[in-house]
Amino acid sequence: MEWFGDPDAWLSRMVIQRGLALIYLLAFLGALREFRPLAGERGITPAPSFLRAVRFRDAPGLLSLGYTDRRLTVVAAAGAALAAAVALGAADAVPLWTSMLLWFVLWALYLSIVNIGQVWYAFGWETLLLEAGFVAIFLGNARIDPPVPTLYLLIWLVFRVELGAGLIKWRGDRCWRRLTCLYYHHETQPMPGPLSWWFHHLPRPLHRVETAANHVAQLIVPFALFAPQPVGSWAAAVVIVTQLWLIASGNFAWLNWLTLLLAVAAVDGALAARHLPLPAPPGGGQGEAPVWFAVLVGAVTVLIAVLSYWPVRNLLSPAQAMNRSFNSLHLVNTYGAFGTVTRQRYEVVLEGTDDPEPGTLTQWRAYEFHGKPGAVHHRPRQFAPFHLRLDWLMWFAALTPGYPAPWLPRLVDRLLAGDRPTLRLLRVNPFPDTPPTYIRARLYRYRFTTRAERRTTRAWWHRTELGDHLPPRRRQQPPGASTS
Repeated sequence: MEWFGDPDAWLSRMVIQRGLALIYLLAFLGALREFRPLAGERGITPAPSFLRAVRFRDAPGLLSLGYTDRRLTVVAAAGAALAAAVALGAADAVPLWTSMLLWFVLWALYLSIVNIGQVWYAFGWETLLLEAGFVAIFLGNARIDPPVPTLYLLIWLVFRVELGAGLIKWRGDRCWRRLTCLYYHHETQPMPGPLSWWFHHLPRPLHRVETAANHVAQLIVPFALFAPQPVGSWAAAVVIVTQLWLIASGNFAWLNWLTLLLAVAAVDGALAARHLPLPAPPGGGQGEAPVWFAVLVGAVTVLIAVLSYWPVRNLLSPAQAMNRSFNSLHLVNTYGAFGTVTRQRYEVVLEGTDDPEPGTLTQWRAYEFHGKPGAVHHRPRQFAPFHLRLDWLMWFAALTPGYPAPWLPRLVDRLLAGDRPTLRLLRVNPFPDTPPTYIRARLYRYRFTTRAERRTTRAWWHRTELGDHLPPRRRQQPPGASTS
């Protein structure tokens, strides 16, 4: 079946698989760090309570059979260890069927986490990782030529990611059509990065060029990914450069990194070999795929073609939805981002006091997060491709001033109880010895400082206090009563 495999695509497969394994590794490490305080047995939104309200078929996975924090730790730790091994080449060192099993286990373990993660895992890049991870099961290993149908399934996936993002913008906020959205976006995006201040202060004509280039990259270039070579490779290069630009300008977890990796499927391996100093194919033993593998790849290709009806219908709909899964296995999803761009940035700042009763002279001290803006002199940091889920949800919480998210009072209660796992998610705990008596959620309007303000104050942000987002809540139990 020489028609089935493309020997020149070995480099594309290696880059995609090793990169995907590294993203799996970060995702599992994130679960080890964050899942228990967010959705564990004593979490802000406990998984056991969620599972009592849903059917297994609506949230399938190992942890849906019975959740405990210990089982979550085993699943996440096993996933991290397996992902690290695959990133180092373990899947290329074993027979083909074993390699497929390793990729299947990675997918099944992460599916088990996402399906019970609730609001903390309701992000488009979670489903993108699962969909890409499922397709990777059928990408083969170094013992066979990369299967052409699977490469096209990856191209089909990145096509939907890019076109979905482009269409939701064009149909959404009119500032995208007027080429003015980037007047605001670098400042109001969920989690700015270390270069976002400079991106925001680019000349406005350049912002318009950025926006126009984005439309070309997301609305036109994706179709060229399917074109004959070298056009497909040049289209992939445009996608890769666009994603690197987005990586430099903000923190979007692994969305851009994974999209970049998927675009590699459209790169002509022979063309790359002529222009890059590349090693020989690993092992030098690539060959034809066995019949059983070709049959499986064919069946999966048909399955994805059938399931593509729903995302294609969504792409063609004037009422296009963003980041939606159409099945509980998160196969063949629809994607999109920033159909609406906020013009002003609001931040919810959690502040505590140890005064017995707060008054006009009370000194409130702020909790600081790793990624979301807080102290005005703290420079935004680079965290992507790592995902800070609590920081992201705090951005969403600020989008509805005066209407606290249901989980926010529970977060405050954890801080009032001095819950150590929750406090470990924060950068600064202003009450390291004894929890505060009261905590309030205060709403501020943030904007980047101007160049003149930055020279004078050395601050990255200017903020204006607007009032309470959540009134002061009092500690209901003695300090240290919850120290899990």
